[in-house]
Amino acid sequence: MKFYPLDEAVVPVDEEELNKEYKTAREIGKVKMGELRLFVKTGLKTYYIPYHDIHRMFRRVLAVPAKLCCGKGDFEIEHLVVCGADDKELAQIQLPGKKAAQILMEELKQRVPEAEFGRPAQETAQE
Repeated sequence: MKFYPLDEAVVPVDEEELNKEYKTAREIGKVKMGELRLFVKTGLKTYYIPYHDIHRMFRRVLAVPAKLCCGKGDFEIEHLVVCGADDKELAQIQLPGKKAAQILMEELKQRVPEAEFGRPAQETAQE
């Protein structure tokens, strides 16, 4: 398996070390939490980012409109957003559901205590 850094500024790590950590990591949806890194599997590629390079994480819920036989409704799709330096979004990872998103956020708060959790404050336009 080949691993790719999620951020270009990340120093590449030995494939053998990454493979060992990936195999022992806890999996929630497409995300795996290793001892030192967060792994994300997308298609045939697996991306990683060290916990110390994560500056902010938050959940993003997207409402997808749906037309059903009995009316209209919305499906809520949960995502984990990972931000690096300067609050630059590195990844938006789809999660299996609300419960999985809550469990993942609690685990990440324990593993990455120095990161900020929650959506960044909206900047107001100054006139």
